[in-house]
Amino acid sequence: MWQLDEKSKRPIYQQIMEQIISYIQNGQLHPGDRLPAERTLATYYGVNRSTLVHALAELTALGWLDRKRGSGTVVSEGKWGRSGTPRVDWRQHFRREFQHHEPFLTKMHALPIALDLYSGELPLDLIPDFQLPAYTWEELLLEEKKQGLHGYQPLLELICQRLKQEEGLGLSTDQILITAGAQQALFLLLQVMLQAGDSVAIEDPSFLYSLPIFEAADISLYGVPMDEAGIELAALEQMIVSKKLKLLILNPTFQNPTGKTMAKKRREQLLALCQKYQLPVVEDDVFSELRFGSVPPALKKTAPHQVIYLGSLSKLFGSSIKIGWIVADPELIRRLAEAKQTLDFSISVFPQVVAHTALFDPAFEKKRAMLVTELKKRATAFTQAMQPFLSAWEYEPIEGGLYAWLTFRTKKLTRKDWQLFLDRHIAIAPAFLFSEATQAMRINYTRLEAKERQQFFAVLAEITKILGGPLDEK
Repeated sequence: MWQLDEKSKRPIYQQIMEQIISYIQNGQLHPGDRLPAERTLATYYGVNRSTLVHALAELTALGWLDRKRGSGTVVSEGKWGRSGTPRVDWRQHFRREFQHHEPFLTKMHALPIALDLYSGELPLDLIPDFQLPAYTWEELLLEEKKQGLHGYQPLLELICQRLKQEEGLGLSTDQILITAGAQQALFLLLQVMLQAGDSVAIEDPSFLYSLPIFEAADISLYGVPMDEAGIELAALEQMIVSKKLKLLILNPTFQNPTGKTMAKKRREQLLALCQKYQLPVVEDDVFSELRFGSVPPALKKTAPHQVIYLGSLSKLFGSSIKIGWIVADPELIRRLAEAKQTLDFSISVFPQVVAHTALFDPAFEKKRAMLVTELKKRATAFTQAMQPFLSAWEYEPIEGGLYAWLTFRTKKLTRKDWQLFLDRHIAIAPAFLFSEATQAMRINYTRLEAKERQQFFAVLAEITKILGGPLDEK
């Protein structure tokens, strides 16, 4: 460690930068770790202190390090604004398999988990069951002929019908591109709409915070705080101006991880602000199928040309049906489709046929209604079980989607405090996976039947007492 390649012809400060970034990416350096003192590190590398200071200053500007007078240099605990070096070839980065080296996740994946509340999927017993037709190989080849540049034509037409019915969106199939899930859709948008060094805003907290695609694309990510109505507009406007934002990505309905739904008035104000600055908006709407009641209109309906809309079946049918879609103006869809073809991101016709069969099933609406009824039942039971904990934990009511968001009230928590759940073999998602915050956690309440719910709340009571939080024993 702290040794350079003597054969490299690149400037010394760049070699130091690249090595430190690689140590952070591969987990040798963790968030909050302190680097050796500057003089010591310069000695390790065998360089002048000025060269080392230059490298550390560049890494600080790129968001990888924090340098505070009197406190030394530490690995940044947050990812806001983090960027790679200008030489990064992000397409090559994306083609390799990314591995997350977040210490909490590394430990979680190494443990036998008794209760998985970290997962972003429905439990298997709740995923709707559909009878699939038995296709011969010849029949699948015939279906393959129905696939064009935008995807499987029958599925494209069915998505158009459903978006008209569910969201009031009048669309044609040239406005839709089928993708292998929402993350592929995001990657295509980054490739076509942005360049290395551009800035993107998301909600704070957000599941997008931990995705590797932004770092790989050398895109600087900035978080905009939220209040009860949704993203804070004053903070967003300041960021639009100061960071020269090129894109805003939102999850306004049953937001991941908080479960909040942006208020109708806030949506209208948000779109007016983005139209003022000509800022494109990406609306991630993968949870709206799991709503208990009415929700405000999709952003796409209010501003059809300003908003790019993402949908997916993975939250309803699980990750086995890796089908998503992008809805945008025809010219952007054409460019995205060409990029998808160039990168060889083709999707087999088979999962598209499966998705079409499931959505076309006459019993689909009935089965979805049964699922939502069961989710509402589990949400109500979760709310009732939370009552003794309300003095210690702030709780966002569940109105749909998959998640409950619990924030500890009593004292400031650290990353290490959340290890208490892993020590008891319960997987949860702490707030630092979605932000720089450490006070809250995301729970997949849908995975709690009566037995599991009793198990979780018994552990929550134990940990709450350890953390010094009050419990209502009545």
